[in-house]
Amino acid sequence: MLIGIVGAGIMGTDIAHLAIENNYDVILHDIDESQLKHAYETITGRLDRYVEEKRLEQSQRGKIISLLKLHKNIKDLHKADIIIECIPENLECKKNVFKSLDAICKAGTILASNTSSLPITSIASATKRPEYVIGIHFMNPARAMRLVEIVGGIATTRETIESAKSFVKSLGKTPVESKDYPGFVLNRILMPMINEAIFTLYEGAASAETIDKTMKLGLNLPMGPLQLADLIGLDVVIAIIEELYEGFGDPKYRPCPLLKKYVEAGYLGKKTGRGFYSY
Repeated sequence: MLIGIVGAGIMGTDIAHLAIENNYDVILHDIDESQLKHAYETITGRLDRYVEEKRLEQSQRGKIISLLKLHKNIKDLHKADIIIECIPENLECKKNVFKSLDAICKAGTILASNTSSLPITSIASATKRPEYVIGIHFMNPARAMRLVEIVGGIATTRETIESAKSFVKSLGKTPVESKDYPGFVLNRILMPMINEAIFTLYEGAASAETIDKTMKLGLNLPMGPLQLADLIGLDVVIAIIEELYEGFGDPKYRPCPLLKKYVEAGYLGKKTGRGFYSY
């Protein structure tokens, strides 16, 4: 089975690595050649470290990396059996990608989005094969997190859903089915918690450290909500919260002004070296 991945950012790189480690042939596509180079260096760097740590044989390292191909032209994905789109959370950009994929892919190819909040039904409307369009939402970091949300649109067939679940299971992950509502399940619950933690900081009720310490020790979480927001990326967090706010029309999803201010300032979290913490 050939897996195509559109977008060589953090998620695309991680999913590509996960797939080749599970013996899938992968084509990783990005229009930015430097992004592709960075993705390749990230994956090979990890594998080199595994060899040094005796977690992987050199021969295994060579076999794994041989399964990965990098391509700038999206048309090179035409033979893929499953394609996972991993570009930023912008509905129109995603629809344009799916329209392009619909024009080049063979019949029966599953077209999946890794979106964390955008409507699958709307994304599928850009194609002539909505029955094969689905959400396969990996958590960040994709290689470490066990859960994957499977989200069918209004026209997605049961066969497509079951095929997606089988693929996810083959990667050693646990799939859960979610309805095509804003934020699906995980982010519909998680993002209001993160947003409320930001409001708590914004209103001066406690410091970032105290908020995270309270949540970690009080709920036995591996990291606090502000630390998690920095890991996810504050630009991604605000995009999801705004999608919830718009999708449900409920003021409880209103994004905190402090979150907006940080994003405007370019303080996007760990990936930029500064968010609620400095890195």
